[in-house]
Amino acid sequence: MLCRSHIPAASSESVNLLAIVILSRGKCGLSTCTTRYLVAMATADLLLVITDVILRQISHLYFPGSFLDIVPVCSVIIALLRAARDCSVWFTVTFSFDRLVAICCQNLKTKYCTGKTAAVIIAMSCILLCLKNIPFCFIYKPAIIVSNVPLICYPKSIFYTDPGWVGFHLFDKVLVPLLPFALILLLNSLTVGHILVASRVRKGLRGHSKGGNRSDPAMESRRKSMILLFAISGSFILLWLTYVTEFFSYRIAGTTPDYYNDSVLVFRNAGFMLQNLNSCTNAFIYVVTQSKFREQFMVAVKYPVVSIIQFMIKQKYREKPRCSF
Repeated sequence: MLCRSHIPAASSESVNLLAIVILSRGKCGLSTCTTRYLVAMATADLLLVITDVILRQISHLYFPGSFLDIVPVCSVIIALLRAARDCSVWFTVTFSFDRLVAICCQNLKTKYCTGKTAAVIIAMSCILLCLKNIPFCFIYKPAIIVSNVPLICYPKSIFYTDPGWVGFHLFDKVLVPLLPFALILLLNSLTVGHILVASRVRKGLRGHSKGGNRSDPAMESRRKSMILLFAISGSFILLWLTYVTEFFSYRIAGTTPDYYNDSVLVFRNAGFMLQNLNSCTNAFIYVVTQSKFREQFMVAVKYPVVSIIQFMIKQKYREKPRCSF
């Protein structure tokens, strides 16, 4: 039986896969660039669940001593899960910047907010972040050795003392999630400021024009974009906040995780749990904020049930004996 803490993350695998299929069909009323960013985020979240929760945590807890615990294998898995985590975070940043350009920079919108530009940015971000995480393949040593087989990845002590590794560790934490935190807050602040100013101007102009009480399609479109943007970025900030707080606390105190007491260790593990939970939330955000996504989601959920019922009806009529004269 799976641990309850693993059930939400494990179940998000099917939810993220369903979100990828629905968004890829392009029937949710979203622009091509927005759809590609959302598909990229869902794909990164799916890979994070597979590598971290399934291949690492569940395998280690319920299938100890398997080939996944061999140090070279688990080192590669950890590097892959870190790459997936970094991609998920930075795709959120690039999506926030895309929405800033689409809402605030109308002159740049036609050139930047395109499917081709989104594909190039996603591909380049993925390549760079994967290269950045290659050093994590070399920082682990075996916790135990059984029959000359090194098992269970454990960080080398030099990782916390050597200036080169300490600098790399600090760079890793700044790149994810400290810098994305600052960028998302900045981009959202600029977006909100522009929307508020534009809303006041448009209300003033429409108030002096004939039919000023009519709905404004442009502002309604911006409102929907803003809801989706803030729901995704706000969820990211809230779920990563515990992890960031723990990072600052041990940097200020100057202690390594090996010397944490029980309460700090629980707080640290809670940060990791909430970080993994971030990979489960985006699909639910789409359902809550996007009416057309809800429609496509219901169609996808009902499709297998309807297909089974239709198949059973056909089989019933085929087996029904015909009257002979």
